[in-house]
Amino acid sequence: MWLRHDLAAGLSVFLVALPLCLGIALASGAPLYAGLLSGIIGGIVVATISRATLAVSGPAAGLTTLVAASIVSLGDYRIFLLTIIVAGLFQIVLGLLKLGVVASYFPSAVIKGMLAAIGVILISKQIPLALGYEHPDFWTSGFLELFSSKHILGNIKEFSEQITAGAVLISFISLLTIVLLQQPKFKKIISLPSSLIVVVLGVVLQFLFSKTNSSFALKTSQLVNIPSNIFANIRFPDFSQLFTNAEIWKDGIIIGALATLETLLCIEAIDKLDRHNRITPINRELLAQGIGNITCGLLGAIPLTAVVVRGSANIDAGAKTKMSAITHGIFLLLSVLLIPFLLNLIPYASLATILLVTGYNLTKPKLFKNMWSLGWKQFLPFIITIIIILVTDLLIGVSIGLLLSIYFIIQNNFKTEYKISKTQHQGIEAELIKLNSNVTFLNKVKLKKALDLVPEYSVLTIDGSDCFFIDYDILEIISEFENKAHDRHIELHLKGIEKVNVTAIH
Repeated sequence: MWLRHDLAAGLSVFLVALPLCLGIALASGAPLYAGLLSGIIGGIVVATISRATLAVSGPAAGLTTLVAASIVSLGDYRIFLLTIIVAGLFQIVLGLLKLGVVASYFPSAVIKGMLAAIGVILISKQIPLALGYEHPDFWTSGFLELFSSKHILGNIKEFSEQITAGAVLISFISLLTIVLLQQPKFKKIISLPSSLIVVVLGVVLQFLFSKTNSSFALKTSQLVNIPSNIFANIRFPDFSQLFTNAEIWKDGIIIGALATLETLLCIEAIDKLDRHNRITPINRELLAQGIGNITCGLLGAIPLTAVVVRGSANIDAGAKTKMSAITHGIFLLLSVLLIPFLLNLIPYASLATILLVTGYNLTKPKLFKNMWSLGWKQFLPFIITIIIILVTDLLIGVSIGLLLSIYFIIQNNFKTEYKISKTQHQGIEAELIKLNSNVTFLNKVKLKKALDLVPEYSVLTIDGSDCFFIDYDILEIISEFENKAHDRHIELHLKGIEKVNVTAIH
């Protein structure tokens, strides 16, 4: 099974993962080796513990925004590593408490808005690298920081001086290559991952530029720089700072929550693609992810999640068991140990182009068009989540998007939990208030108003015979209304509704 299917699949996923590990580390503002280590840990440690058959874990584009902001705000990469350990512990707690199902309660519109906002920020961070800018450190937390005077506007001269024709040319050719390789006729001819082809193309172009002494040749600072002895340069967490800064714990829980959400959504998507319909135990997966992220924090790597791109590549390559994911991790480890000098030939512009496309895929115009077609109750939480994340940060944006979605749910609940119908019989008006399945305190205000509008000298029937649950607050309002009904000469009939004692209520 391994020789026939999983070896080839593992090699294919390795070719997809290698440039993404480097690119995501770059986008996160972390050392490049941190991305490779994250991929190795995801491939070997997580895959070994997990019971996911086809999912593959590693550094994820969805976390780059949060990771970059946390590294900048904490000011020390060794302190940031503590947040990854906290994130891993948080995931283990979720797994032990069997709370993996929580992700199912996040509204789809908010999740799509979160991913689209991440795509926008990812694109904004990669454009400078694609143009040849060597130090894209102007971005800190919010998207609007890009346009503040102390960042781009303050460095516009340096930025314009660093734009190089070679980087622009490599980026343009790389982008054109990816677009062409996505066409169906090219997909049939070339089976290699487009990200790998783009990286090889960038290396070849840079080699030709440097050998011909062309003005397009890139500087060393515009190429990947991985130390020949990677293990001698690894930075480890500074445990002395663990309880000195509350931001470590806050960032850790946020990273853990987002990594959990991204992992569970990925697992759900990959399970749907599995031709054998195998279902991944999600709480076991959270334990595996938690142990993986603790390992990342201890060894100086960036946080990991299950990743849709790697998982879908794994399925497309014909993987049968989780040995393909483990094989991809082993290939990553061997590449770091045996050929770091080859990795150092890769231009940053090539990696930036790959991530530009990744960002675009997260925030395609077609996504906005589709969300608009679903109506305001879907589009508004989606677009507001994006705007708030860009203006503030990811946690605030998701929270406000979630609150807006809950508002629409409550508003819809008001409309659906009871119906009012009116008839006339021998000149006497008769009203029927039919309570539906579950009537909660959320319906109090509207029900009170409906009862107050019942005219005098009429007949009112309140029917709760089809209800599974009627909140005490609702029973209290109906019981209180019984006294008002007598004074207003309203003939009241109750069906399937239990009266409660309201004489002691103040």
